[in-house]
Formats: sequence, C-alpha cells, structure tokens
Amino acid sequence: MDDQGRGSGPRPQGADGPADTGTVEPLPYEGVWRFTAPAVDASVPQARRAVRDLLLRQGVPVTDDVAHGLLLIVSELVTNAVRHAALLSPTLAVEVAVGAEWVRVAVEDNHPYRPTALETDHARTGGRGLLLVREITGEAGGVCDVAHTASGGKVIWATLPLKPAAPARQI
Repeated sequence: MDDQGRGSGPRPQGADGPADTGTVEPLPYEGVWRFTAPAVDASVPQARRAVRDLLLRQGVPVTDDVAHGLLLIVSELVTNAVRHAALLSPTLAVEVAVGAEWVRVAVEDNHPYRPTALETDHARTGGRGLLLVREITGEAGGVCDVAHTASGGKVIWATLPLKPAAPARQI
C-alpha cells in the first residue's frame, strides 16, 4: 500500500468540539493518512494491517472493542470495493482520520454506484457488509454514510468515538 502523506483534511461534522478560542495544538495522534491499493483480494488484509499498524504507531487511544470494530469495517468496505467496483475502479483508497475524540475510516473508489445496506436475509450468504458496518458503527455510538466524490465515484466512511459509547440505562 502506498502512504500518500498526512494533512489536516476534512473532519466529521461536529467533531471539532467547542468553538475555537485560540490556537490549540493537535494531539500527537491526530492527523489524516491516505493509502492506495489495487482493487484485488490481497488488498483486504493489507488495508486491515495498515490501519492497525497506523493506530499503534500513532498511539491512538482506541479501546480494543473500537479497534476490532474499526478493523472489521475496513475489511468490509475494502472487500466491497474489490468485489463490486474493481471493473471501473482498479485502484481504491483508504483514508484514516483521527481527531481528539474520534477516528474515521473511509474507502473511496471510482465506481459511480452508490450502495445501500441490505436487510437481514438469513437464507442469503454474503451481501450484508454495509448492514454490518452500520450495526458496528451504531453500537459504538458513531455514524457512517456514503457520498459521491467530485470525480463521479463514491466514498463510504464510518466515524467511531475513541471512548466507548455509554451503555443504555435500563429502567
């Protein structure tokens, strides 16, 4: 995978915290990293390892549960790009953005089709990757979405909080 650098990049809406009251230095683990890879099966475990290694190298304070969920999301999104977009998009991109309290992964390809999450069909094998991404993201207290890119492709992203979501109170 090719590490194309880091930058300040876009942040999820509302993730920047309170209004800017002065210059605040970013935390050591904050940043944006982008990797490109061919849209082939071997890129799935490579992307997963690259994201895992990035989180470790940067010292991102992510819990085991959030890290496992994040890596499963990466696997599902890269697999979808390989299986469904490779014909029109021989290269895909994985972006990891880390803020003070959140981490976002995004997978971008040049295929114009915007997928939707299928509902659970127990008789069907496969085809539920986006449903799984939506469930993992929701359970962690995060958000996910699909958007078109300026080049006519799409980007699918999920943002998870670095701190686990508070458990629902039982009455």
